[in-house]
Amino acid sequence: MAEHLRRGIEDLKKKVITMSAVVEENVAKATRSLLERSTDLANEVIRGDVNIDQMEVDIEEECLKLLALHQPVAIDLRFIIAVLKINSDLERVGDLAVNIAERSLFLATQPKICMPFDYETMSNMVQQMLGDSIDSLVNLDPRLAHKVRAQDDKVDAMNREMYETVKSEVIGGPEYINCLLHALSVGRHLERIADHATNVAEDVVYLVDAEIVRHTPEYFMD
Repeated sequence: MAEHLRRGIEDLKKKVITMSAVVEENVAKATRSLLERSTDLANEVIRGDVNIDQMEVDIEEECLKLLALHQPVAIDLRFIIAVLKINSDLERVGDLAVNIAERSLFLATQPKICMPFDYETMSNMVQQMLGDSIDSLVNLDPRLAHKVRAQDDKVDAMNREMYETVKSEVIGGPEYINCLLHALSVGRHLERIADHATNVAEDVVYLVDAEIVRHTPEYFMD
């Protein structure tokens, strides 16, 4: 039974890595679609979401099967529990990528306006957090996971600053209110992706160190 469980966990790990790669690619396409005003990229993201949804279902079913058949303990049990939670976070990130793509489709039909905040820097930071959170899982690296947690406050601060900037822009140029509100939504979706990347990182800390850090502050030192 131990050998069957080991193989099952390895297969599960491969499935999560595959799903995370697809999710990362969709986030990258969604952010590029906005920068490049590319409806083709935006539509690719929207069409591809059904594959992410199916991956989520497959991974959840595999986790439940391993729990039922093998009754794992210790780190094997923590791994399966962590994957169940990470699986859900990845699916939500996929949904948020679709939301960004939908905002991109709308903005592509409007007169081009300057983004009222540093969208490119924010999107790059969020994508880095997402990639690092997955790398921390693949390599069982809690130090990298803690680094992701520390980055979340920076994204939150950017989101707050963006809100204030957009509010000022709306007051100064109400004719662009629809575009500005869609831009505000994009920033909010990016901030939520960062939150989900942080959730993944926290689950990695739990997996490796058996420590729940969800409600504790992070003070990461390079």
